[in-house]
Amino acid sequence: MTPTATAPDIKTALPGPKAKAIIEKDAALVSPSYTRDYPFVIARGEGAVVEDVDGNRFLDCAAGIAVNSTGVSHPEVVKAITEQAQKFIHMSGTDFYYEPQVRLAEDLASLVPIEGPVRTFFANSGTETTEAAIKMTRYHSKRQGVIAFLGAFHGRSMGALSLTASKAIQRRGFAPLLPGVFHAPYPDTYRFNGSADESAESSLWYIKDQLFTHLISPDEVAAIVVEPIQGEGGYLVPPKAFLQGLREIADEHGIALVIDEVQSGMGRTGKMFALEHFGIKADVVNIAKGIASGMPLGVTCAKADIMSWPPGAHASTFGGNPVSCAAALATIKLLKEQLVQNAATVGAHLKDGLLALQKKHQAIGDVRGLGLMIGVELVKDRKTKERAVDARNAVVQGMFKRGILILGAGRNAVRFAPPLVLSKDQADAILHAFDDTLTEIAR
Repeated sequence: MTPTATAPDIKTALPGPKAKAIIEKDAALVSPSYTRDYPFVIARGEGAVVEDVDGNRFLDCAAGIAVNSTGVSHPEVVKAITEQAQKFIHMSGTDFYYEPQVRLAEDLASLVPIEGPVRTFFANSGTETTEAAIKMTRYHSKRQGVIAFLGAFHGRSMGALSLTASKAIQRRGFAPLLPGVFHAPYPDTYRFNGSADESAESSLWYIKDQLFTHLISPDEVAAIVVEPIQGEGGYLVPPKAFLQGLREIADEHGIALVIDEVQSGMGRTGKMFALEHFGIKADVVNIAKGIASGMPLGVTCAKADIMSWPPGAHASTFGGNPVSCAAALATIKLLKEQLVQNAATVGAHLKDGLLALQKKHQAIGDVRGLGLMIGVELVKDRKTKERAVDARNAVVQGMFKRGILILGAGRNAVRFAPPLVLSKDQADAILHAFDDTLTEIAR
């Protein structure tokens, strides 16, 4: 197996016998709350190619949910992990000091789209970065309110879940959630009856003329938490005017603007952070997923004066684990040297191919995205834009059958979020499988 292999190679029925045995054990022993769209059981991988326990080879267009930014087990990342593990694996960074954590904080302070001095809090996941941002902005501002957006996904712990508004099943049965959280509409330019800028203004109007009038005074709002590209909500790319308008609202009322870059950050959109496409700065940036190439790490970066809480106010035993920090340092080096640019170049190639398929397949209602963060929305009818939920689910299964790992986003979109090492030839193989799958479903 080579990282540049382009053709999937399916040798058995799916799942194969070894995969089937593992899945049967999983069903009896592992939490049923996990969502598994198809029976893939990984054995190994390299680059954007993964192999299951039965020897079937797939192209990875999901990257472990946008996590494997440098591909599966990039040799430079593995080297960094090994060297650090041979020195020491753990020494809690909330009680002691170690250089990899400080070096990573230094790197991030130079990269995040935040004006002025930056401080960093280390956690283990994207969910934990949301929790940190909520607590920190409330502590700093002495305010309790938080504004988030419909369709948003910020995590599943209780505070983060209170901001999440992606799927009802994620919230069902867990009330009462965190008080003081209010949701506004996120711009969906494809479905809005008007121009892109009008869709942005409609969302901003809801905050200013509805939330601030009827539900919470702006001087009681600690933070506005928003994804610069909405991930689980369908890979929605908002107009620049939307994020710029949020920046103006935040500045006017002394509210912290928290940008959730958990899925969109670390080179995925062809820039290190998605916010760089929109011409504004954040007060707080949350990072996870692709930052450490698969090692568990979450990071909350903030203006130094906002991250002003005292010792003991917030901490994490495992956050900023030295092995994870070493992986992140190696990841950032690879991103800066080649992979951010590759995401932009191959992403444009992949998006052009999807736009060409839109002309062929009536089921493709919209193609949107930046870099290697691309969403394709499937519809039953282009005029009515009726959501093709069943067809989207069939596409995910059809792609798996053809040796492509891909996932849905939102109610009826497919997300293209491969490792940032993806080549144009591999992108073409993904496009070919997508074309074949849509053709089969249309029949």
